[in-house]
Amino acid sequence: MEIHQYPINIKWDKDNIGTLSSPELQSSITVATPPQFEGGVAEIWSPEHLFTASVVSCFMTTFLAIASFSKFGFIDFQCGANGVLEKPDGKYKMTRVNLKAQLTISDQNQADKARRLLEKSEKACLISQSIQSEITLETEILFYSSKELV
Repeated sequence: MEIHQYPINIKWDKDNIGTLSSPELQSSITVATPPQFEGGVAEIWSPEHLFTASVVSCFMTTFLAIASFSKFGFIDFQCGANGVLEKPDGKYKMTRVNLKAQLTISDQNQADKARRLLEKSEKACLISQSIQSEITLETEILFYSSKELV
């Protein structure tokens, strides 16, 4: 069994702000309590943002791997994500992440395959499989024709 590790460090800076870093990465990320909470800071990544970003970035990288393995060509991939924080049992919990994927392809006959690959990617995403939150996926397949450039 393969084991991979991803070391992360955090250092408190001031107030409700800290800096995430990794000995494996050149850049760091400033994080803070989200502004919806006491002492929260606007315009800085929060754990809730990072949680949602983890799901959507895993979905994208899983799709890229599956599309490559399937030799499925596409023109563009974009995906929005909305993480939902609720208090279902009196405790805060990220209850779900709604993904809205938009895939642009050139062949309309490949739309069903495109949708299946997106759905397969959501089910195979290791982050989605590692959390308790519900993950929903809405897909949109766009068609691109090189004739549209003329």
